[in-house]
Amino acid sequence: MVSEDDPDFEALLEFLRDSRGFDFTGYKRSSLMRRVDRRMQQASLTSYADYLDHLQLHQDEFTALFNTICINVTSFFRDADAWAHLSEDALPAMLRARNPGAGVRVWSAGCASGEEAYTAAMVLAELMGVEEFRERVKIYATDVDEEALALARHATYPDTAMKSVPEDLRERYFEQQGQRYAFRTDLRRSVIFGRNDLVQDAPISRVDLLLCRNTLMYFNAETQSRIVSRLNFAMNDDGILFLGKAEMLLSHAELFQPIDLKRRFFRKVPRPPAPRLSGHNGYTEAVVDYSSAIALRGEGLAASPVATLLVSSDETLVFSNHRADLLFGLKPSDIGRPFANLEVNYRPVELRSYIATAVAENRPTWIREVEMSRGPGEPLYLDIQITPIDGGDGQPLGVALFFNDVSPYRKLKGDLEVSNRQLETAYEELQSTVEELETTNEELQSTVEELETTNEELQSTNEELETMNEELQSTNDELQTINDELRDRTQDVHDANAFLEAILRSLHTAVVVVDRELVVTAWNRQSEDLWGVRDHEAIGQHLLNLDVGLPVAPLRDPIRAALTGDGGGEPTVLEALNRRGRTVMVKVSCVPLAVDGQEPSGVIVLIETD
Repeated sequence: MVSEDDPDFEALLEFLRDSRGFDFTGYKRSSLMRRVDRRMQQASLTSYADYLDHLQLHQDEFTALFNTICINVTSFFRDADAWAHLSEDALPAMLRARNPGAGVRVWSAGCASGEEAYTAAMVLAELMGVEEFRERVKIYATDVDEEALALARHATYPDTAMKSVPEDLRERYFEQQGQRYAFRTDLRRSVIFGRNDLVQDAPISRVDLLLCRNTLMYFNAETQSRIVSRLNFAMNDDGILFLGKAEMLLSHAELFQPIDLKRRFFRKVPRPPAPRLSGHNGYTEAVVDYSSAIALRGEGLAASPVATLLVSSDETLVFSNHRADLLFGLKPSDIGRPFANLEVNYRPVELRSYIATAVAENRPTWIREVEMSRGPGEPLYLDIQITPIDGGDGQPLGVALFFNDVSPYRKLKGDLEVSNRQLETAYEELQSTVEELETTNEELQSTVEELETTNEELQSTNEELETMNEELQSTNDELQTINDELRDRTQDVHDANAFLEAILRSLHTAVVVVDRELVVTAWNRQSEDLWGVRDHEAIGQHLLNLDVGLPVAPLRDPIRAALTGDGGGEPTVLEALNRRGRTVMVKVSCVPLAVDGQEPSGVIVLIETD
């Protein structure tokens, strides 16, 4: 298995970025590697280094690689429930809140072949009316794939792509052109297509509806954060962000808040207004009975759950409440002692410098989360507030020290941080898992579409094979008919040959048939009996070369005369030797072998004995 931090793969991505200007380094390595591996298999390569060399040598390979990486899976009204909510609730509310006649800007980021942008156009045209749509709406559709943008600009789609478009919308917004459907030309002018890389290029600004569906899931967390920040910048405060099912923006709550998390609708988080400072604070002083209030104040301070010490201007401890006594081990005898001589002055923290700072600056000073050990067990954490006290005439009376026990809050804060980290990790893992699943679903859908295409091609091939089979069957039937006819004719020829052979055998005259080259083609039984040569020995031999008792030289002229059509004269009488060696007188007649007045194809030689 190849590691996701393979240096050869990173070198390949850097080459694509530096040579072609496409930066895939922000994409998720797992899904990106799957797409590149698929292209490498098609190119019969096994390593990223070899594929880099292949790209450098074959410039046209980049187009095939780019088309493989960019999974352009989209459709009209994808996730119909979400589009219904957008058209019935979210968009009408946004349009009602806007000034009449104000422009509406839409950005479809990662538009692929354009179905999403044209879906938004149909929804807005239905809400606003066609005339108002043409006057007010601009839809910007962007992608990094130039081939997909070229298809989107043509705005024509096959029957299969139109299945998800309701029939009434199809009739109003599309024109049928053969087997394809074209989006209305007058509305098409409001949809502007262009190339835009979400990672590198500047975003479209002042957007009211931003469609970025199933695009963020291909990027890693760092790149996603950068893109989401750009999307936040691009949108108006009351705009709507429409994401895909795999994208939840759980880690970007400071930029977008959900409108409908189930359907993935979000709104930009508005910037908080600057705080306003009031000119003065008013207080109403009540009339206090100071004779009874002094005792109340003393007892109240003593009973306070916050450990409190009062130190005079001459650095003498003048007051310690019950909580401070218990916390620092103070005794009644410690009241009136110099504060510098007490252990609380330097444990758990050196306080003299902080007291001096608070008195010098005449403002409260805080010391946060001071750790104080109380023996075995968990330490104690204190927030110490040092507040200077004056007598109303500007002269300092001393300082008050408040020791707030924040140990439970610190523990809760630590637990909360751990829980938040665990929750964030779980959310990120969940989102990564969901995005991986969605990516896998996209790839599976792409594979299903490829298989459907392959199935259609196989169906077409099957139909062609079926047609060829029928043609072959027809040809076979014709050949069978011809074969039957040929068999009948062969039988007729065989019967004719047998009939002719019977005739030749029945004649008492020796018959020899030769062609125009005087090669023997027929030799009957009487010839065998007369000369002692079998038919298979004679047929195929030149007549003048046969070793028989017949003198053939005198026959040259009669045979040639017969071949020229002058045959049929008087027979030639010759003295010959039969197969027994006896002298016999034979009468030889040469008759031309011709059919229907054509030039003779041979000669029939008739030999009769006395």
